Amino acid sequence: MLIVTMAFLVLLATGMPVAFAIGIAGALFFAGNPDLPATIPIQLTVSQTQNFALLAVPLFIMAGNFMNQSGITRRLLALAAVLTGRLRGGLAQVSVVLSGLMGGVSGSCIADAAMQARMLGPEMQARGFSKGYAAGIFSFGSLLTPIIPPGIGMILYGTVGQVSIGRLFAAGFVPAFLLWIGLALTISLTARHRGYGAERARRASLREIAGAARAGLWALLFPVFLLLGLRAGVFTPSEIGAFAVVYAVMVGVFAYRQLGRAGFREALEGSLSDVGAVMFLLALSGIFSYGIVYDQVPDTISGAILGATRNADLVMLFIVLFVLAAGCFIDGAVLIIMLTPIFLPLVTELGVDPVHFGIVFIVAATIGNFTPPVGAAMYAVCSILRCPIGLYTRESWPFLLVVCLIAAGLIFIPGLVLWLPDLLFGPT
Repeated sequence: MLIVTMAFLVLLATGMPVAFAIGIAGALFFAGNPDLPATIPIQLTVSQTQNFALLAVPLFIMAGNFMNQSGITRRLLALAAVLTGRLRGGLAQVSVVLSGLMGGVSGSCIADAAMQARMLGPEMQARGFSKGYAAGIFSFGSLLTPIIPPGIGMILYGTVGQVSIGRLFAAGFVPAFLLWIGLALTISLTARHRGYGAERARRASLREIAGAARAGLWALLFPVFLLLGLRAGVFTPSEIGAFAVVYAVMVGVFAYRQLGRAGFREALEGSLSDVGAVMFLLALSGIFSYGIVYDQVPDTISGAILGATRNADLVMLFIVLFVLAAGCFIDGAVLIIMLTPIFLPLVTELGVDPVHFGIVFIVAATIGNFTPPVGAAMYAVCSILRCPIGLYTRESWPFLLVVCLIAAGLIFIPGLVLWLPDLLFGPT
């Protein structure tokens, strides 16, 4: 397995797409084990996509694309500006709140960061924000998006680890709120030092807030409908993905009347591209995962960690540090797919709740999207803003520090993660 892992890292270093790097490296495992039938890689690639729960992934991706075409984004931006425009840091504060509101729409930190860079980037630069600071805000602020339902990372983790997706959806809200508080305070402190002022001269009136909330009501109700549908047993995670698509189309066509033929086609084309990339990655990951299980890599790693300590908090801390380091080189979705079968059995053996570990794990894996050298969200934002990676790295470290501190807090205080799912679904 060492040769397979080295091949995977070398292929990544050469710039090969992640899906192909995983598939080729996994095929090398079978080439080095001639006793295994040559048909297994093909069977694994096909069977990996036959999991019924995986239907939630393309359906939620499609729902997000339709919502982005339905006029929801513009209304949520207006609400975010009303709520936080008076705070020091102006559009930076607006951006973070918008990421939280967009959590129930896009489900993807990369999509959210790229959208905000296009929408708010020019305005922030016109108001004197540096490119590196703006890029850091868009990147780390979008961390809120995948941990508010329907985050794609939650669906991947829940499917691979056989963990309740409904409980994962509920568990994301409190950590997302804590991340918003931490980022908002960081923006206030750094904005004071840099001289960045507020977006609005006065606080918004209750009438303004009510008007903006009413305009974005359909988007705000979406995560509520998701949780209530799952809690009441009306939908399975896959079925509620289909409901999400219908809901997005109905809102765009009848409520806001902005989803026309051109927008409908653009949403379908974007969904086709996004779904193809994710599902191709999932299909080829089955080849790589087979080798991990066959060589008993999870047992080896578990034995090494448990030989050092059996303290659940320290084990989770070691795992988070490992994931943060790996995230500098490997995409977050890939880490979730590859490492869940390794680490989830280990922490459950120590009595850690799978939902608690899942949220901490997803946060740690997602941070890798914002860090060099391979952070996908980082590259998307920096390319749109034409910001050098070095400048981005220098100016975004306060945001990296605060999200890492909050992730550490989630490790040692499980109640922050489990309070809401226990309230809605009952304790496990």
